[in-house]
Amino acid sequence: MTADIPTPLVTSRAQLLQQLARPVVHDLAVIGGGATGLGVALDAAARGFSVVLLESHDFAKGTSSRATKLVHGGVRYLAQGNIALVREALHERTTLLRNAPHLAQPLAFVMPSYKVWETPFYGTGLKMYDALAGQAGLGHTEFLGRMETLRCLPTAVAEGLKGGVKYWDGQFDDARLALALARTAARLGALVINYCPVSGLLYDAGKVAGVVCADAETGTPYEVRARCVVNATGVWVDELRQRDGQDCGQPVRPMVAPSQGVHIVVDRDFLPSDHALMVPKTADGRVLFAVPWLGKLILGTTDSPRQDLAREPVALREEVSFILGESARYLRRAPRAADVRSIWVGLRPLVKPQDDDSASTKSISREHTVLTSGSGLVTVTGGKWTTYRAMAEDVLRQCMHDRLLPHKPAGVTVSLALVGAGRIRNNGGLNAPQGLHSYGTEAPVVASLPGADAALAPGLSEAMVRFAARHEYARTVEDVLARRARVLFLDARLAASLAPRVAQLLAEELPGHDPQLEQFLQLANQYATVPT
Repeated sequence: MTADIPTPLVTSRAQLLQQLARPVVHDLAVIGGGATGLGVALDAAARGFSVVLLESHDFAKGTSSRATKLVHGGVRYLAQGNIALVREALHERTTLLRNAPHLAQPLAFVMPSYKVWETPFYGTGLKMYDALAGQAGLGHTEFLGRMETLRCLPTAVAEGLKGGVKYWDGQFDDARLALALARTAARLGALVINYCPVSGLLYDAGKVAGVVCADAETGTPYEVRARCVVNATGVWVDELRQRDGQDCGQPVRPMVAPSQGVHIVVDRDFLPSDHALMVPKTADGRVLFAVPWLGKLILGTTDSPRQDLAREPVALREEVSFILGESARYLRRAPRAADVRSIWVGLRPLVKPQDDDSASTKSISREHTVLTSGSGLVTVTGGKWTTYRAMAEDVLRQCMHDRLLPHKPAGVTVSLALVGAGRIRNNGGLNAPQGLHSYGTEAPVVASLPGADAALAPGLSEAMVRFAARHEYARTVEDVLARRARVLFLDARLAASLAPRVAQLLAEELPGHDPQLEQFLQLANQYATVPT
């Protein structure tokens, strides 16, 4: 390691649990290791608070690893007239790209026009998008002719094509960004632990004073004292809110309206371009994307209300048919069910309008909500990946307003580079298969580990598995192949074929620990199965 690149922290689980057992009172306990919880933990640690974060499964196991991989202001929200949300998201987009250049980058989008009025109509709106971005813009919106559109989208349906509009947004690797947040928070002194579910709250004189949790691997219980507790469990926040309400004798009204989004992954040759395709209005009123990502093409997404909160939700047959059908309207060679490499589903924690239980999820705002219960439990939900940092500031502002934490100035994460921030030249970025470039400045450390030359698949080496176990909190085959490497999300059958060797490597790195191979093979089969 060079002098200006810190040595990666070792994520020994025994040491983490030893720290958890210490009889100390933390300033802040965060429940939930997705984008929101990790953002709160990082911001608090950067301000000098003592922080513990507990995640029931793996970091970003839920919604935060299942995004459309876009860092965006939200063209759709602009159409809804939510100017403030778009302006904030555009500002945060630039901040994210600057603080994690190895995990996020600009991406050009093309909106093809098959009706004469579409180019000027949507182009005018996207010019407004540019204006809202101001100096934070990534590129100027351009009006394209028919041939220019086909050069950008070579496999788009040419019949009836009038032209198009090109604009700029960003894309990122969501699960690895979550991991970078966790590791950066840890570097700043936060104690972050995965596989440590919270089962209850501690109270002093009717006020929340900490949490009860347990090591999911051994069942060992822990009591963690904290002056302030934040519930950042995403789509599952109501479960803890209900428990808090029961403990304090206060009725609680659910605040989340879950929505299911399905993404389908196919080979890149269905759209061999560095440009993404965007359809502004599909048959169900949603935006449809075809996004190049890590050597594949992501098609999505849907918006279906769900009442159940499964950890591994399954795509509905009609959702898959919808995405494939809409894709066939715009791609000359339309993907079929047999072409699907992986299919994955995320649940969005949309904030329910308190005066209208009938609102559809398509009409619900993506803005976040922060509230404090009578007992002092702070809950945050809603929002989106792009604004995770601003959401964290809002949460801490609420904690200070309620005098759960002493005041400390905000803005400390605006220019805070995340672990690994840096690029490797000539790597193709997020349009190329995952490789050492996703580690940024830590790439030399990975390359120095045993197995650096032993490739398991394009862009994945045995050394990367070892790095995941030693420095990235990985405990299972799924942790490695779903979130440290993104193989499960890109090609589920390939992930299944790699799983036995990954399990062997984890067994070497984590002696006596079960890497849960069979559970992963079942999950890979789910991701590879297209519902019929």
